[in-house]
Amino acid sequence: MAPSKIKSEGSDSQPQEVHLLRDITPPTDSEPFYGNYEQGIPIALDIGTSSFKIGLTNSDGPSNVFDSVIARYRDRKALKTLTIVGNDVYLDSSLKSSIKTPFDGALITNWDYMELMLDYSFEHLGVSSDNGRLNNPIIMTEPVACPFSQRKNMYELLFEAYQAPKVTFGIDSLFSYHANSTGKSNGLVIGTGHESTHVIPVLNGKGILSQTRRIDWGGDQSQQFIAKLLALKYPYFPSKLNSHHTTNLFKDFCYISENYQDDLSNYMSMDVLESKDIVVQAPVDITVNNEKKKTEEELALQTQKRKEQGRRLQEQAQQKRIEKLIQKREEFAYYSKFRDDFPNLSQDEITKRLAKDGFDDLDDFNKYMTSIEKSLKNADSNGNEEEEVQIDPSSTWPLVDIPDDQLAEDQIKEKRKQRLHKANYEARERTKELKREQEEAQAQYEKEQEDWRTRDLDDWSTSKRLQLAELISKYKETAKLMESFKDRKSVAAQQRMKNIADLANDENGSTSAATRKRRRNVNSTIDNDPNDTFGADDDDWGVYRDISSVSLKEEQVVTNNQILSLEEELLKYDPEFHHEDTFAASQTFDWASSTLHKFIHGPRQNITIAMQAEGIDPEEIANHPEIIKKNHQIHLNVERIRVPEILFRPHIAGLDQAGISEISEDLLRRQFDGNFSNGGQSNSIIQDIFITGGLANLPNFTTRVVNDFTSFLPAGAPLKVRKATNPITDAWRGMKKWSSSEECESSYISKADYEEYGPDYIKEHGLGNVAFQ
Repeated sequence: MAPSKIKSEGSDSQPQEVHLLRDITPPTDSEPFYGNYEQGIPIALDIGTSSFKIGLTNSDGPSNVFDSVIARYRDRKALKTLTIVGNDVYLDSSLKSSIKTPFDGALITNWDYMELMLDYSFEHLGVSSDNGRLNNPIIMTEPVACPFSQRKNMYELLFEAYQAPKVTFGIDSLFSYHANSTGKSNGLVIGTGHESTHVIPVLNGKGILSQTRRIDWGGDQSQQFIAKLLALKYPYFPSKLNSHHTTNLFKDFCYISENYQDDLSNYMSMDVLESKDIVVQAPVDITVNNEKKKTEEELALQTQKRKEQGRRLQEQAQQKRIEKLIQKREEFAYYSKFRDDFPNLSQDEITKRLAKDGFDDLDDFNKYMTSIEKSLKNADSNGNEEEEVQIDPSSTWPLVDIPDDQLAEDQIKEKRKQRLHKANYEARERTKELKREQEEAQAQYEKEQEDWRTRDLDDWSTSKRLQLAELISKYKETAKLMESFKDRKSVAAQQRMKNIADLANDENGSTSAATRKRRRNVNSTIDNDPNDTFGADDDDWGVYRDISSVSLKEEQVVTNNQILSLEEELLKYDPEFHHEDTFAASQTFDWASSTLHKFIHGPRQNITIAMQAEGIDPEEIANHPEIIKKNHQIHLNVERIRVPEILFRPHIAGLDQAGISEISEDLLRRQFDGNFSNGGQSNSIIQDIFITGGLANLPNFTTRVVNDFTSFLPAGAPLKVRKATNPITDAWRGMKKWSSSEECESSYISKADYEEYGPDYIKEHGLGNVAFQ
């Protein structure tokens, strides 16, 4: 037999590392309180849609950083409604369903919640007052191009509710740039936020808001997008993924591709997938079966008991067959004597006797005698099959060749029986002869095949392969025809329905001329109707084959057996024919070549498919602990680069916008002077490309920006790209740094200014919004 040509792929592969699916981590302690509060020190509030960063500007960093969430809880015993803010909402799992945020997108929509969150912030800062007012200046962040209604409501909240002495606003990404810069520098700020991403040019330390561009994509959209991708990838995933799960998946495993097209083209290759595919295990409770495993002796004893039980059942069945046979013999002897008495009985006596014994009439009696006689003959033939001796027809059936006129009446009856026995004997002899001839023909065929193989193995193998190809083609055509029956619009299905309709019309009242002619012959039967020629042509019976697919299935089984027989010969004698060349192997699922399989299950064969191929019971597969564990696993591969790539190719997520690189190229080449030589405006900007915001923590962000900018900048351009020291909290540190500058002091809006000029009044500065006319 020819050996296998290949080894099973991945058989030597090591198990993949499994990462646990992370949910929100509850804080171990409640939010701390700041102990060095002083009046008159500016309070910096970086109120982002993702988190709050708060603190007095006399500290090194924000004293409190907590999520921008709030929950309300009704204590029915105390008849009080409790408000929980920030990270404290995660301390009690019962609050998860009531977690809310004051933001809708980038804007505040619930100002009651915002007031509660500011109360919480000031309380943890230790704010105290002897005049019922907030005695600290406020430096606060606001969205780029903040709407008038947002600033108006915030003015009202700070000046009227808290009686703040003065307030100023700025943009978080510009504050972060200020924290990481010295002097009035030029640059390009890429600020990636929770709700959107902005590209802001900076000249002489001042943000150019008129040339600022926005991409409606941020961290929140990224976690939503990866959740949708995983829902499409695993539509029947048994665990529900919440926003914290998908956010952690995005933060922990996604990265920006340095060259997206090149990475995407070979991401599904086995060697790349081996290192890039991430397995994440969702929580699952696998119940261990503690049932004691039986020893080999116990299994052998159990098998012996089953065999003994089967033997007893066989003996009981044999005994029942013997009892039935004895009963049939007695009945046959009884009814034979009754049949012999018919000539001596009148018709009424025969009828009464038949009715007494449970027969309807004489025909019913004869049918029963024929059936019981046939059963006895079969039993005798089966019992004496091995003891059969040679029979001489002339001595065994002597009356067959004698004419009827030379025989008495009882001899004529006996002659008929002997003729029947002789005909059965001759039929058996013909069957034996035919079987012997077939065996001789088969032996002669095998001898010819052996001589052919010995003489010219290549020619024999070629001929057999051609026969195999023809049989496989026939098998596939039959399968295709059977499949076409399922499509009601296919030609085969329509022809099948037409044949059924024609047969129905013939039975239920067809209006065709042939049918009307058949109806006129009312005395004709199915056996003597001269107009019924169905069956005269063998092709007429094909209509039943067209109506039912049963014959096609039988034909397919016969073809499959012929294929198996040919393949067995080729495997035995043809050294170039291997198991991988068989028809069954070609129908086997090749997981290593399936992109979809590798996309869903990674660079390892799905254990369910492997167990099904081994013929393991489906119920055992469904309850196998390893299967249950695998069903709760997520494979992250292409998603790792696809989701972050939206920052550079928004069309992937259906956004009709330009990406970071395209926007930056347009700004540098068209909106500014486009001069990349010494002294040029664009030349000074590209020397400080600054990346900040939460998404700046994605790996390879700086490298990707360098690669994309290099592709459209002139050769030798002085490109420099850097990332914020701490993309999350550098905005607050920029506010702290700016609070001690003269520009900050001149940018405050006092309560008197607010009361005199109204809420639309704003003082412009280099790190905030401008008043558009």
